[in-house]
Amino acid sequence: MPRRTKIVATLGPAVASLEKLRELVAAGVDVMRINFSHGKAADHGRLAALAREAAKAENRDVALLADLQGPKIRIDGFRDGPVELEDGQAFVLDAELDPRGGDQTRVGLTYKDLPRDVQPGDVLLLDDGLIALGVERVEGARIHTRVEMGGRLSDNKGINRQGGGLSAPALTDKDREDIRTAAELDVDYLAISFPRSADDVEQAKQLLRAAGGQAGMIAKIERAEAIEAIDEIILASDGVMVARGDLAVEIGDAELPAVQKMIIHRARELNRVVIVATQMMESMITQPRPTRAEVLDVANAVMDGADAVMLSAETATGKYPIRVVEAMNRVCVGAEKQPRTQRSRHRLDSRFQRIDEAIAMATMYTANHLDVRAIVALTESGSTPLWMSRIRSGIPIYALTRHESTRRRVTLYRGVYPVPYDILHHEPRRILEDAADLLIGMDAVEKGELLIFTKGDFEGVAGGTNAMKIITA
Repeated sequence: MPRRTKIVATLGPAVASLEKLRELVAAGVDVMRINFSHGKAADHGRLAALAREAAKAENRDVALLADLQGPKIRIDGFRDGPVELEDGQAFVLDAELDPRGGDQTRVGLTYKDLPRDVQPGDVLLLDDGLIALGVERVEGARIHTRVEMGGRLSDNKGINRQGGGLSAPALTDKDREDIRTAAELDVDYLAISFPRSADDVEQAKQLLRAAGGQAGMIAKIERAEAIEAIDEIILASDGVMVARGDLAVEIGDAELPAVQKMIIHRARELNRVVIVATQMMESMITQPRPTRAEVLDVANAVMDGADAVMLSAETATGKYPIRVVEAMNRVCVGAEKQPRTQRSRHRLDSRFQRIDEAIAMATMYTANHLDVRAIVALTESGSTPLWMSRIRSGIPIYALTRHESTRRRVTLYRGVYPVPYDILHHEPRRILEDAADLLIGMDAVEKGELLIFTKGDFEGVAGGTNAMKIITA
């Protein structure tokens, strides 16, 4: 049985060659992430071209996800290197200070509006929450704080306000330029950093469409405010990412597990894909094996129903990029053996809005109550397999389509596997027999096994699925 949960791997110096990228694909990567926080447009273009070449060489469809940097809410730099902040000492964040003028008592800010966003009593968290500053007063461009939790502070560390509420827009001028680059690269997904509302997602989508891009939109949930608007953000997107770094800093570590489970549940309920990200196997940046805690973390995301789990620095800069993909693959397959990953009551009491949606739901109900070997969706846009993949099942869903863009898009859907297939004639029985023979030739099914097919009456029409048929291969 093929692995159902998909693996997203971030590209970087550790895998920046065709040979390494081919190894990543062979190890099981389904989506390759290009982080626009690092490098220039030419670098992104080179990585994208290598990724596509690697996927073609391995005869697999692999999606490209471009991840926007978003607003940089950071401190500036220190004149003489990192400083040690002591508990109880005074420390000033100064929006007017020289970018390299920081010292033991103060440091500058990249985000000049921060003094307007905070007030006495706020807690500012620096360096992913490792340092905590309590705001005592604000005087013009200067925020006077008292160190509540000290430590070593170096250049360009991020700043969060506990509880959220910073006003920086989700899209910066750099992001707007990067959206144009993403459109030129024809990426399959575009991830928007720090959205606070559906409007942020819609704005990015409009910019992408205006630039000629057709990528699916992934909203990264990493602000406290996004939790309050979670349903509208999910519905405005094609999928969401639980970006646990900044999110945990804003809402607190203790709140994160329940929020992660809620986001996964709501995304699946609303028929969108969901990626779980950040520190999933971080120890493998330097170590050849994951910790037991990391194994449990990945397994829990799988059992909760995540479509994909993501690797960041583990593959981008780590010592063991191929080994970590292999480890994640093993953990996903192990977790998927649990019965709870194959049972679902999703939308059992709902009314459907579209015919193709109803066919998808009927197919999954039938498949889960019949000895079916595989589900085969003849699809144009991929929407039918997406709906199918919202239902927990142990039965593989093969998305047969002539469109390469659709095949790459469905690589992110849990339990869906893209297969190139073009309908060359119009006799219904022949179409199904040819598709069955194709799957037999792939060793995906065996002669005599039951298959469920879904298709539309008119080839080439997106959203036209209106029929389900059970046949013997």
